[in-house]
Amino acid sequence: MGGVLMKKTEELKKNQSDMTETIKEFGQMPIEENKEDEKSKIHCLTIIGQIEGHILLPPQNKTTKYEHVIPQLVAIRDNEDIKGLLVILNTVGGDVEAGLAIAEMIATLGKPSVSLVLGGGHSIGVPLAVAANYSFIASTATMTIHPVRMSGTVIGIPQTFDYFEKMQERIVEFVARNSGISQKRFKELMLDTGMLAKDVGTILVGEEAVKEKLIDEVGGLDKAIKKLYQLIDENNDKEEAK
Repeated sequence: MGGVLMKKTEELKKNQSDMTETIKEFGQMPIEENKEDEKSKIHCLTIIGQIEGHILLPPQNKTTKYEHVIPQLVAIRDNEDIKGLLVILNTVGGDVEAGLAIAEMIATLGKPSVSLVLGGGHSIGVPLAVAANYSFIASTATMTIHPVRMSGTVIGIPQTFDYFEKMQERIVEFVARNSGISQKRFKELMLDTGMLAKDVGTILVGEEAVKEKLIDEVGGLDKAIKKLYQLIDENNDKEEAK
């Protein structure tokens, strides 16, 4: 009996150590909820700081690395024990193609997903926020919508500008497809010259993002988790009905 207890204690310590390491390295952890005999598990994915893409950012920058997130999303999709995904966002934006790639993977995960914008979901953070099946934003959180910007040395030829325009159209189409806002209205917000003194674009705070039909609802962590379990239950009912 003592040997069995010692073994279980060691396993518990190892699981706690593994979870601590996962949180430390990736800002991610599984969350379990017991419902009678059924155990539902959701996975929490945090997207914070700057989205790091093909170029390595300075070590002092707080970043979310796409080479960490993409394999995690593949593993979540392939793990039958994980029933849903909770995405927590507080990001200033970053690499457009890396952010859009992560957003596409969330949108096509095939499992219930809910996003929650805390602090900020700016720039490429907007597609990431709307990629989930249902989205929340904290009342104090903000979202900045602006055109795709050029940084660094760029060859000033028509093909370069065409490339950026096509990239921008991809973002507009994705956001409109995964939220309630129209492409026309999103472009208007993106190109507004009246709000930002030295730039083009729009800042939406909490309820404003909901009024524009960009985000589904104002709410915090409790609402987000309850909504995710509701979506999981609905998905389970559909699977059983087949």
